[in-house]
Amino acid sequence: MLPAMNKQTQTQQRIGIDIGKVIMSPVAGGKSDTTFLSGDLKQAMATPPSPGAFEGVARLVETFGRQNVWLVSKAGPGVQRKTWFWLEHHDFYARTGLKPAHVRFCLRRDEKAGHCEALGINYFIDDRLDVLDYIKHCVEHRYLFGEQPNLDITPDWVTPVADWETTVSRVLEDLTAETTTGA
Repeated sequence: MLPAMNKQTQTQQRIGIDIGKVIMSPVAGGKSDTTFLSGDLKQAMATPPSPGAFEGVARLVETFGRQNVWLVSKAGPGVQRKTWFWLEHHDFYARTGLKPAHVRFCLRRDEKAGHCEALGINYFIDDRLDVLDYIKHCVEHRYLFGEQPNLDITPDWVTPVADWETTVSRVLEDLTAETTTGA
């Protein structure tokens, strides 16, 4: 169990989480469910969450505090709309404790860096190596989520995490190490 964090530590530690292929539509067997992107609204609502995602996000909200957990996703206007509906349809906010106001969108992947800087995020979970590369100047702890079938070697500046159980475990390990060393 993670030691209790004081208010100063909580305000300094913030985590950002991608949505597509992290919270919803996981990659399995090297492929992602693309119904969310290509289907109509009804089909998009049927897109499954990643196994353990809601429980994992709830644990991170509990650990970091509601004010310090953000979803940051790249999506055009149509996908943004579907995403808002999906989060509501799956009762995401009630099940995780995340604030609805803590969802941010950008139109390009490199724009996630600006959100991370503005929000003071120092932990980030994403399924795309290019996004983690864009943010490495401003986010200390970067987690590469899920299967990566086209990646032969994982760079040493990311922590690979296969699933939500592993993700939460690694984030909590890093957070505990950071809070006990005072880094």
